[in-house]
Amino acid sequence: MAGTSEGHHTGEEGGAGSSDGVFEPSMDKCPVHIISHILEKLDLGSVCTAACVSPTFSSAAAQLLPSLSSLDLSGYYLDEETLKQVTRRVQGAKSLTIDCLQLKNDTSIFNILGEHIEDLSLLKCSSLSYHILSAIRERCPNLRSLLIEFAGCEDPQLFKNKLTEMLQKLTLLEVLSIKIRGTYFDVFDIRPLELFLPKSLKKLKLQQTEGRKFVHWLDKIRDIPWFNLQSLSLVLDVISDNLLMTVVYSLPLLVELNLEDRPFMDPTILDLTNIGLQCVQSCKHLITLTIVRSSMNCPTAFTRVDNMGMFLLSEGCGRLESVKLGGFANVTDAGFSSILYSCRKLKKFEVMTSPLLSDLTFHNMRGVARSLIEFRLISCRLLTSEALEDLSSLSKLEVLDTSGCRSIADPCLFFISSITTLAKLNLAEADITDKGLALLGMGNLGITQLCIRGCKRVTDKGIEFLFCAEGKLGKTLSLLDVSHMPGITDAAIFTIASAAKALTDLCLRCCYHVTDAAVKMLVDRPNHKGSLLQKLDLFKCRSLSGYSIMLLMHKSSFCGLRWLGVGGTLLVNKRNNFSTICNVRPWLVVCFDGCQFGCHDGWEFHRTIMHH
Repeated sequence: MAGTSEGHHTGEEGGAGSSDGVFEPSMDKCPVHIISHILEKLDLGSVCTAACVSPTFSSAAAQLLPSLSSLDLSGYYLDEETLKQVTRRVQGAKSLTIDCLQLKNDTSIFNILGEHIEDLSLLKCSSLSYHILSAIRERCPNLRSLLIEFAGCEDPQLFKNKLTEMLQKLTLLEVLSIKIRGTYFDVFDIRPLELFLPKSLKKLKLQQTEGRKFVHWLDKIRDIPWFNLQSLSLVLDVISDNLLMTVVYSLPLLVELNLEDRPFMDPTILDLTNIGLQCVQSCKHLITLTIVRSSMNCPTAFTRVDNMGMFLLSEGCGRLESVKLGGFANVTDAGFSSILYSCRKLKKFEVMTSPLLSDLTFHNMRGVARSLIEFRLISCRLLTSEALEDLSSLSKLEVLDTSGCRSIADPCLFFISSITTLAKLNLAEADITDKGLALLGMGNLGITQLCIRGCKRVTDKGIEFLFCAEGKLGKTLSLLDVSHMPGITDAAIFTIASAAKALTDLCLRCCYHVTDAAVKMLVDRPNHKGSLLQKLDLFKCRSLSGYSIMLLMHKSSFCGLRWLGVGGTLLVNKRNNFSTICNVRPWLVVCFDGCQFGCHDGWEFHRTIMHH
């Protein structure tokens, strides 16, 4: 595992670097029960790293692993053999999460399933078949929660048959989440759920299904006495009044409702209107609401909903704690502000692609939505820095996202610098400059994730200001995205390599002036910090030569790296070299396409990821 290699490297260097070489012996003197207590508080990667510090820590880790009740491997891209070795050491885990990107066949999953598993999540099943459902049926009779992501490349009828067989056996299932990605047409047949719906089911998530079929299904099962869904998440072709009314009247105990549609054409008659939005009031227990229209298939919006719809929604939904709205093209400031002022317990608020949303929505925010933890305003082009002027009143804010709001400028960074609770900040495409980043760098912010993608006025100097001030950003930042920035050169990468001491994920997509020298700087980070890097995106860094592969061939280079994106560079011609590297590092994924970090957005479409 990457964590093991990373920890081994760090352990060796840490021991050698301590005064008088007494670091490792001093660890051996620490009582085992204290070490065990410390390790119990850590995640899996940290436990593996700690195991490399000393023999005492290694022994304590070996004793701890079999007792783990939860095993989350979603941050690792394990091959079949490594997965087998890991799960063999944690045989009693009731909760299991696996990233299946590197798993070539179904048997890799068959071998780790068992009656002890109650919570199973299988992510990115790009090469696995629907027969996995049969194995789950036979080997996991006590399963209570199942999340699985398929690439939609097989016969829909086969999926229907396997799902039907599985549901007949999993009588304890409470949570079912199935995503079928990579297909432009509906492949999720809802009818098996009609025939063999588990009586215990409380949470259902389906991607992607057809709205008309789902309405028909709900109409048929709504009168079943034990049918008691509390959470529903759907990705559909179209959200209509009929669908929303059927959902809220059939499921009066809903606590969570998440709906997203992806129309292939602009809906006309059968679309969502104010009437449909008003009926959400019927869900008296609702605390989470998402209604989003995506334009991924065609440019469209909810054109038949206006401010009145938002007024009616806010009137009866004051208990909401999380609201996400997207694609409401005819709703203005008055409509959105009614949500903010009515929902006093609001912790998460997100508005996407709403062209009429402006600064007025957030005028005089003091005393409003004081409990906000996440605040996202995405691709709302009328917003300026003034919208964020009262951010200091949000004393619990941890996440701020204004990506795509191109009129956000330097003054916003002055407001942001006062939010000491902020952990994640996304300013993608903002009109900020080097001076703005200087303000951010001087603040006392413990930000762990920062995205300034597409901030075209920022140069190398801005990156220097960001890290070289007296702020603590360099000690806390683990993820940095400086992609699509023409002013970024090797000089900025040198600053990042030397100053960002906790950096694990770095995105340099479309930084055309980044050369081989920048990669070498990252390899040679001071105090062996190069081993900390886990994800590196070099997509379309066109100044990289094919010879930069030699920097990666060395055994000690990026020994903690788990994911590398090299699409659009000369490195795509070095597949044989990457094959050699991946044979030595079976946890490493090299992506030759244009995927974002971890292939989260494209794994279902391509088969050119380099496995070992």
